[in-house]
This record gives sequence, C-alpha cells and structure tokens, in this order.
Amino acid sequence: LVRVFVEGYEDVAFWRGIFDHFDNPYLRFEISVPTREDLPKGKKILMSMIPQSGEELLLCVDSDFDYLFDGRTEQSAEILAAPYMFHTYTYATENYLCYAPSLHNVCVKATKNDSHIFDFVEFMAAYSRTIYPLFLWYAYSAQLSYESVFPLVDFKNAVRLGYLEIENNGADTIAWLERQVARKLARLEQENPRMAAEMPSFAEYLRGKGVEPELTYLFMHGHTLMDNVVMIVLHDVCEKLRQISLAKIVASSKEGIALNNEMSNYKNCLRSIRDVLLDNDNYTSCPLYKKLEADIQRYLDSTIAALKEEGKI
Repeated sequence: LVRVFVEGYEDVAFWRGIFDHFDNPYLRFEISVPTREDLPKGKKILMSMIPQSGEELLLCVDSDFDYLFDGRTEQSAEILAAPYMFHTYTYATENYLCYAPSLHNVCVKATKNDSHIFDFVEFMAAYSRTIYPLFLWYAYSAQLSYESVFPLVDFKNAVRLGYLEIENNGADTIAWLERQVARKLARLEQENPRMAAEMPSFAEYLRGKGVEPELTYLFMHGHTLMDNVVMIVLHDVCEKLRQISLAKIVASSKEGIALNNEMSNYKNCLRSIRDVLLDNDNYTSCPLYKKLEADIQRYLDSTIAALKEEGKI
C-alpha cells in the first residue's frame, strides 16, 4: 500500500483520477488528506512532510508558481528537489479541469445537447492572449515576494469576466476585457518603470517553461480561472444550449401530456455545471499533464524494479 497525501479534501478525487491511470498488480495507491490537529491542512503541511516521504509515502501538491520559478525561490527549489513530491505543472488542479479542449464535453454532459455553438479553444486562447501582459506582472511580483506590486486580489479583479457575449464567439467580451487590461497595464508601467523594463526578459524566461500567450490560463490562479472565468462562460453557453433543446421539444408534434412528459424527461436529465466540471477528466492530452504523467511513471518504474530486486514481488 502506497499512501498518497494531497492538500485538501477537494483534491482527493482529482488525484484519485490521476493514479487510476497507473493501475498495476504491485502497488495500490490510497489518496487522503494528512491528519494534523496542530496545524491547518494545505501545501505547507505537505512540504513539512518531505523528509518523511518515500516509496510508500507520496505527496501531491498544486504547483502554484513553483514550477515556473524553477528554484528561484526557496520553496520552489525545495519542491523541485523532492523526489517523492509530485506537482501539477499547471498552477493548480482547477486549471486541468478547465482545459479548453474538454469544455464542450462538459456542456454536453450538463445539457445533453451536443450542438457546437461556441469554440472554447479559440475563446480561451483569445482570453489568454489578452491577460498575458498582466499575468507577467502578477508572476513577476509574486517572485519578488517582498515586493507586492501587483498582488493576487488586483490580478483577480483585472482578469475576471463579468459576462459572456456568445455571438461572434465572445469577441465583444474579449474587447471589453482588453480595455480593462490596457488601463491596468498602463498604470503599472507608469508607476513601476524599472519593473516594466525587466518584463521582456522575464517573458522570455517564462517561454522557456512553456508559458505562451495563448496558454496563459493554464498557469494563472486556479480558483480565479474556474470561478471568475470558465464558470461564467459555461453558464451562458449551457443556458443557450438548454434553450435550444427546449425550443426543439416545444416545436415538435407532441402535445398535452406527451409534451409535458418530454419536457420533464429532458429537465430531469440536466446536471449541475459545477459538478460536471469538478468531475472532468478529459485533460490527459494537455502537454503539462504529460510531464506529470512522466514523473509518476518514472517513480513507478524505479519502485517496482527495486521491489523485484529485493525479492518482495
């Protein structure tokens, strides 16, 4: 039995889904949250457990910025050097759940309507390109932990979506966001000219870690992405899909009780968008997931080889 500790209860199902991909006859993984009465749960607790970790005790955490910072901060260096700690590479588990190519399927499961009325991949790429300049400022400010020029609360307010205009695949929404970003960016550059001058080289460094403008959403704060961007988009797209389905039922030849039954049957099939999103596991084609997959596979290969060598299996 290999114990796998995660940051919080909401992470248990996600990491269970990850380790299900590594089913084997030798090792059984059990995902749980560490029991500690003296301290709160979370990443700091798991980091304090790094000395105890080993082949039979694994630790799984959100990367936050620790992958991107690549040892430039003390915490980043500690996490990347820990052989039995796995991290998401994306900012958090939520970023995988919000993987753009999987969002159409989320809508289908929630609304039972497979009509392609919105291109999530195109929209999330446009969204990412739009917020990219502010993401650079937020990440750079986070790396300089003593200098909070652009803290999370400011970033969150600047990149959240208030609405989605479905027509033209959200072009009006993106245009509105561009104006928001431009105003905030101009203020940051005016107030912090020294940091502004360093931003191009920081952007080049992040590109080496896979941060391309159209993929920014994978590296931004996970809860902001899910709650203030993707859920807004999904809600409006799913509402439109439900309206289309109901309109088709009403336009059918059914009348009276038969029509009411059809309407009831459809409405009873609908699912909560958030529940479907939290269950989403269609992110395995994400390049960052491939990195995580390779890390776990290396652990698996070396551990099974060691057990065989010791004659335990």
